[in-house]
Amino acid sequence: MTQPPLPSRSGIAALIGRANAGKSTLLNRMVEEKVAIVSGTAQTTRNLIRAVLTDPRGQIVFLDTPGIHRAKEPLGRRMNKIARNAADGVDAALLIVDASAPPAMEDEGWIRRLLFSESHVLVVLNKDDLGGRHARAYRDCWERVAEEKGRDRRAEWHTVSALTGAGIPELMERLFELMPAGPLLFPPDVLTDYPRKLNIGDLIREQFFRRLREEVPHALAVRVENIEETDAGGGWNISATVYVDRHSQKGIVIGHKGRLIKKVREEARREVRKMYDRPVALELRVKVEPKWRENYWILRELGYA
Repeated sequence: MTQPPLPSRSGIAALIGRANAGKSTLLNRMVEEKVAIVSGTAQTTRNLIRAVLTDPRGQIVFLDTPGIHRAKEPLGRRMNKIARNAADGVDAALLIVDASAPPAMEDEGWIRRLLFSESHVLVVLNKDDLGGRHARAYRDCWERVAEEKGRDRRAEWHTVSALTGAGIPELMERLFELMPAGPLLFPPDVLTDYPRKLNIGDLIREQFFRRLREEVPHALAVRVENIEETDAGGGWNISATVYVDRHSQKGIVIGHKGRLIKKVREEARREVRKMYDRPVALELRVKVEPKWRENYWILRELGYA
């Protein structure tokens, strides 16, 4: 007799944690595709990004959230709110921590929240390739806060390196075990439901983040104005506006003799072409918009509100 097929498993897992813990790198590693932009600058992710992984074991919808940080303006506060809300009502909440650095205030804040979560909690000790010497400190922090709050709540602990892939297969196997039986939430060929314009804007912003330092990346945003399909070859002509806070930042973003923005345009065009598999022409213009991070209407245009 042939065995009946196993029931499909399908559910939602949220990646949460403080800024620069490696959530987006881990997400891309788990789905084996570039879904979220990555840079060495904290707070790179500004929106909630859904990535869908479907394989013979079932389907997991991953939520990549902005990193929790000390917010000073409406954009930062919105990013924190998105992250906190994403941890509620999911099948698995993955607290991603940087085990190469000691616990920070934001890590303890997440622990305090997750002690009362109804989701299955996994603490992922990331950056094991850097030694993971502070892993014990995170376990101690969990136990200390649980005792303080009178909560006999346990978490699963997984050690991984998003950079090398170490520990990822074991983590993925456990996540599929935790997903409830049920039909797929998305068609099997869907990788993400993130809007195309926002995704392309992120790919452009990623290239600026990789080349700029200090305060400029956080004062920069990209709005894709238009995606026009060409008659030949199914290519795209894309036009986008780069927002900055001050006139001095405009010169930095453009670079000496326009070299920086030219390099960004070429690298971003290459990334978009690679992701969408079609010819791309990209036009960028820089606009000074003082205090755009405090302007609701601009945040709305940028997809942040």
